[in-house]
Amino acid sequence: MKTKIVLTMKQTERIAQMENLFDKSNEVIRQLQQAVDDFYALQPVISKLENYYKTDWHTDFEADEEGKLPADLKRGVLSEDGLWDLLEEYQRLKECFEESE
Repeated sequence: MKTKIVLTMKQTERIAQMENLFDKSNEVIRQLQQAVDDFYALQPVISKLENYYKTDWHTDFEADEEGKLPADLKRGVLSEDGLWDLLEEYQRLKECFEESE
């Protein structure tokens, strides 16, 4: 003998709502995992930027200040605080990840 399952409208609405929340949660977690993977893959790039900041950055900054670089050259990396702030924020996030492990 088969048992017939009767779902009320309230039940189906609740299930539909929970299904939407389930889908949204899965998508956010997938995106976050991708972002975390991308963050960890960034380490070699950050190392290059740190090395640049310690070696050639000041020379390039001075050349920019003296007007020796082309006017159309993108130079966000030479802003006085831009690169420093990026490196500091990377370190702060890295420490947050390490603390949560």
